[in-house]
Amino acid sequence: MQRDRIVHILFDISVISKGIDGALEIVGGALLFLVSPMRVYSIVRILTQHELSEDPHDLVSTYLLNNTQHLSGGSQAFAATYLLWHGIVKVALVTALLQKRAWAYPAAILAFLLFLTYQIYRYSHTPSPELLVLSVLDVLVVVFTWLEYRRLRGAQAFPRNA
Repeated sequence: MQRDRIVHILFDISVISKGIDGALEIVGGALLFLVSPMRVYSIVRILTQHELSEDPHDLVSTYLLNNTQHLSGGSQAFAATYLLWHGIVKVALVTALLQKRAWAYPAAILAFLLFLTYQIYRYSHTPSPELLVLSVLDVLVVVFTWLEYRRLRGAQAFPRNA
């Protein structure tokens, strides 16, 4: 059926994107543990220097620079821990989803909803368009995961030991 095929493709795209995001979070979290706050700011300053020389009001560059300028050791440790934990959970769930493990679908939906709840909580304290966009994308991932789970359950397409 055409609808099932589209749902499956959208599911694959959204889940693989989550996996890539999780892997990047693991790398970012590990780097935050290894690099001092001043070094993080210096690296971001170097990476954004060219863009800011062309456009001093570049949204992304100024955002990154402002957020790393006042990074403390405590907030860096929190960010590193959060990114590592978040990334490991995502990568583990995405791996299980791509292997069509039946337990992974409800677990992923629950985990992604918990992440979404935290993002909404953060948004209520610090409104940011990035969090809003991320939250909308996460809602779509949850919907596609639910639809794929229903599709596979209806087709009895889970491996026996899943």
